[in-house]
Amino acid sequence: MTKLSIITVNLNNKEGLQQTIESVITQTFPDFEYIIIDGGSTDGSVDVIKQYEDKITYWMSEPDKGIYQAMNKGILQSKGEYCQFLNSGDIFCAETVLENVFRTPYPEDMLTGNIVRIFPNKEVMERGLAYESEQRGKPLTLFDFFVNGTLPHQATFMRRKLFDQYGLYDENYRIVSDWLFFLKTVGWNGVKVKYLDLLIIRFNMLGISNTQIDLRAKERALAAKTVVPPSILADYEYFTKIENHFHRVFQHKITYQWMRCINKAITVYEILTRKI
Repeated sequence: MTKLSIITVNLNNKEGLQQTIESVITQTFPDFEYIIIDGGSTDGSVDVIKQYEDKITYWMSEPDKGIYQAMNKGILQSKGEYCQFLNSGDIFCAETVLENVFRTPYPEDMLTGNIVRIFPNKEVMERGLAYESEQRGKPLTLFDFFVNGTLPHQATFMRRKLFDQYGLYDENYRIVSDWLFFLKTVGWNGVKVKYLDLLIIRFNMLGISNTQIDLRAKERALAAKTVVPPSILADYEYFTKIENHFHRVFQHKITYQWMRCINKAITVYEILTRKI
């Protein structure tokens, strides 16, 4: 079995698509297949795909109903043990990323690493939820996904069998179905996650806006109801207001750094009190 299926979805982003393709095909790790799902682009993206056709395992270009339907099309074509999703414009941090990730076999069903968020004037490296839970000596819980957000989707490698067991991404949502999948698998059903202290992906933050933050809060509230019992939803509604506020200030890099410092301080406190 192929070790990894890398799935890239694209719509009218030929420059970003070319960057992503170049990043994928120059990986030193050979045991992967590469799938590109294009949503019927009209900007020359298909010409870019054809330029690299001999390096691509499968590709298609047709209109779809959104990013998650495109991802699901990729999953259905995938044959790898793991799936990873790189949207057009996402790039690996180094040519040896996959080689380092799969150097050691792991029993966990999800592997996740670090991302570099690219802001207009600076770059910020994030370790994320799995690192914080490892430092606390606790597995990820439903509470983590309520309060602290989610796993970095592009930097997470998920066993393909999870989509057979828990279903594909919910196509009823525009931007939160990856969070819903993590909530369902990790937060609610206890799927194990292995944190790898490796730089995986460089991710451009220019697409984050207040409108998306509002939509994310609305969609998460609706999505949570499909997984979480009513008795727990009241807690979610309370904590999501806090989480939504943090994401609003996240766009301002000075305030964002303060939020990260606060979160790190909480983590250190929990580590120290656990040892005591």
